[in-house]
Amino acid sequence: MIIEYLRPTTLEEALRLLSRSQPVTVPMGGGSKINQPSSQPVAVVDLQSLKLNTYKLHGKLLDLGATLTLQTLLERMASASQANSGMVGAFSKAIQHEASYNLRQLATIAGTLVAADGRSPFTTVMLALDATVFLRSSSFGNNEEKIGLGDLLPFRKERLQGCLITRVSIPTRVRLAYETVARTPADLPIVCVAASKWPSGRTRVATGGFGREPWLAFDGSEAQGAEMAAQDAYSRAGDEWASADYRSEAAGILTRRCIENLQSQGDA
Repeated sequence: MIIEYLRPTTLEEALRLLSRSQPVTVPMGGGSKINQPSSQPVAVVDLQSLKLNTYKLHGKLLDLGATLTLQTLLERMASASQANSGMVGAFSKAIQHEASYNLRQLATIAGTLVAADGRSPFTTVMLALDATVFLRSSSFGNNEEKIGLGDLLPFRKERLQGCLITRVSIPTRVRLAYETVARTPADLPIVCVAASKWPSGRTRVATGGFGREPWLAFDGSEAQGAEMAAQDAYSRAGDEWASADYRSEAAGILTRRCIENLQSQGDA
């Protein structure tokens, strides 16, 4: 339940408001999550006037502003002249799987990561890419703190109290693959796997479809062992949607497909 609406025009003002202990004050980007019915009284800090919806390429890194919408990201990546076609294809697939067109026009980068559970395709892909999250707080002064997405996800509630995500950075010169199993094409995944490979051979595999957040199943200097690691990640992942055995078997198959896809991108 929203009890107070605030729309600061500077980052400093927003950080001051977010530092309040009472009432509970949270940031709002597109509002796709926070506008859902809730009994908890909160004050919201609307970020629309802070110009945090940036899309900037810096060498080997792509900086995504916190309030950039998923739909804008989808369109910008597809039209970028420097586009890595394999990465763009996998990323686009995950974003489209995350939300419908109407919701993608509202949902923001930071909001999606903060609200994500284990069935979030977008968050799974960002974890595979070893995304870096940049934070600001009134207690940091003018400094910006950075934290790996994998380190942030399990502790979002505690770590983000009084903080604001300003941007998220991902590498661009990597190969990316994404595979999923769902009950219908419109459903969120029962199992999803995202795999990335750096020019050095480093390979990461992130798995989703279950639990509080996606998790990193594998990070190695090469892909050997990734399939088994993905299977092991689902050894206790049973719920009303699927058994642990089913998820484990599917994860192995999807990981194998992803690794083969990464290899084919290199051969192209």
